[in-house]
Amino acid sequence: MPKRQIYLEDIPLEEARARLQTALERAGRSRPLAGESVPLEEALGRVTAGPVRARRSSPHFHCAAMDGYAVRAAATVSARETQALPLRLGADAFPVNTGDPLPENTDAVIMIENVNQPDADRILIYASVAPWQYVRLMGEDMVETETVLQVNHQMRPVDIGALAGCGHSEVAARRKPRALILPTGSEMLPHNQQPKRGQLTEYNSLILGNQIRAAGGEAVVTDIVPDDFAALRAALQGAIAEEPDLILLLSGSSAGAHDFSAAAIGELGELLAHGIAVRPGHPVVIGMAADIPVIGIPGYPVSAALTGELFVLPLIRQWLGLQTPPAATADAVSTRKIVSPTGDDDFVRVALAEIDGRLQATPLQRGAGVITSLVRADGLAHIPRFHEGLDRGAALKVALYQPLASIRRTAMIMGSHDPMLDLLATHLRLRAPENRIVSVNVGSIGGLIALRRGEAHLAGCHLFDPDSATYNLPYLSRYLRDEAVTLVTFAHREQGLILPDGNPLGITSIADLRGARYINRQRGAGTRLLFDHLLGQHELSPEEVAGYEHEEYTHLAVAAAVADGIGDCGMGLRSAAEAMGLDFIGLTWERFDLAIPRRFLETAPVAALLDTLRDGAFISDLGGQSGYRSDETGQIVI
Repeated sequence: MPKRQIYLEDIPLEEARARLQTALERAGRSRPLAGESVPLEEALGRVTAGPVRARRSSPHFHCAAMDGYAVRAAATVSARETQALPLRLGADAFPVNTGDPLPENTDAVIMIENVNQPDADRILIYASVAPWQYVRLMGEDMVETETVLQVNHQMRPVDIGALAGCGHSEVAARRKPRALILPTGSEMLPHNQQPKRGQLTEYNSLILGNQIRAAGGEAVVTDIVPDDFAALRAALQGAIAEEPDLILLLSGSSAGAHDFSAAAIGELGELLAHGIAVRPGHPVVIGMAADIPVIGIPGYPVSAALTGELFVLPLIRQWLGLQTPPAATADAVSTRKIVSPTGDDDFVRVALAEIDGRLQATPLQRGAGVITSLVRADGLAHIPRFHEGLDRGAALKVALYQPLASIRRTAMIMGSHDPMLDLLATHLRLRAPENRIVSVNVGSIGGLIALRRGEAHLAGCHLFDPDSATYNLPYLSRYLRDEAVTLVTFAHREQGLILPDGNPLGITSIADLRGARYINRQRGAGTRLLFDHLLGQHELSPEEVAGYEHEEYTHLAVAAAVADGIGDCGMGLRSAAEAMGLDFIGLTWERFDLAIPRRFLETAPVAALLDTLRDGAFISDLGGQSGYRSDETGQIVI
């Protein structure tokens, strides 16, 4: 076994790309791939390997462009509106339908609407016609030998129709680049198997494989290779023997005790780079083996997907002869301070919404293992090397994943987490599909602050005020006193203690939390404020609750921590406890409201959201959820 690897270097992104290109040129693999004959039925999306020329003209004969009568134009010159000209059928005029070849010695067509037929042998016309009137000339569309499609053209449905129209049944298209993907990791299981504790689902091969297929390549995934150097070396040797265009080693690219990718590539070929100055995706490995590029992909899914975007997809397009299309971009402002490593190109996924005429970019959770940030991202912001990040409100350019028109119909909700906001989003998509909801969890107070800063359209909140025994209204006065706000009830929901299945500690109330490991919510969360109030009622202090400083950001995260045995108890929603198969002791019903600055009420996405909130189908669906009441849903509090 080789000794543990460390990063050979930490090179800039462009230098890593340049090293790879130099190696490809040296190996004769930098040019587009050769062509192969492809039936037109299978040519959609394929790339032409050379210019495609017409094999026959289209149309390949003079034909009628209208239903009517084919005539010789010179024979019609005496026709007048006041003096009809008779033409003999079968001698001077010949019935034709659209697409029929012109009879011999004719050069024009008279539309059937412009003639009278007094008897079976004659027609009368009232105007002369010009030569080639209503006639499609031979080669009008395409002339034999002319170029119909250029080289390196990605074929569309209309292109395939044109090729059929000029005599082709097959076309020479570039061979699809073939990538062999080797997932690694002794803890990994295929996605169609149920993992046990300590095992993880391997899905990076699905991400990378489908990135490659979407770009026009082919991807073959091998069995998972265990964390064993000899096994990895043998698997890499087997992959090289199959002579693919590209080999991807998934995981094992970092500097851990079981990370062997760099060593295996180095033994079987040439190591070009190990460690690239990008975040996420720092521990990328690039090498060549038997003139085949080999890329070691980091194991975290966000890093893996970004590595695919930065290195794998440009290779696929290069081999297909396609230019990397410029990304659709938009100028936005950041709603959060972004801290970036000074020496790295930092790529930040963001949620986007247009608020008060400005595009607002809210950074999503940045952990390299948070695959939901890939799913929820509306765009990707790039902070170049040698920048220490951005302040809140700073301008940034975002490469768009969503059409700008869709982003402009987005209602941005910040504030408390509630799983039923996703239910509202589903009903909105069904009822008014041109609109959408983006929800960012920052806690109830965080949501009100976001409204004050102009960073959201709505804030979800459930802030209990002990002095007035009411929800939310005192906090609106405190945080939004200079803003005209409408407060609309979303739901009443049941809060309580989330406990392990069977409640092994026999907890029945807040008073029983001494000695239990508690899972708390983050500062500013309504659930945390409610818990603090309940602690006071039971004459308990935070210092007496073990784990009070352990913070999670959603109800489901609290339930997951309890389910995993990290804690003995947490506070949250009944629906979260039931989702994880946990016990639940209800403590109170609370009102969860949506705070909306009134200037947003008539904007299209907010108006559509409120219409959906008050829709009978949604109210019924929401009320049917465990731990929810919808009898006041959609009602205005103030």
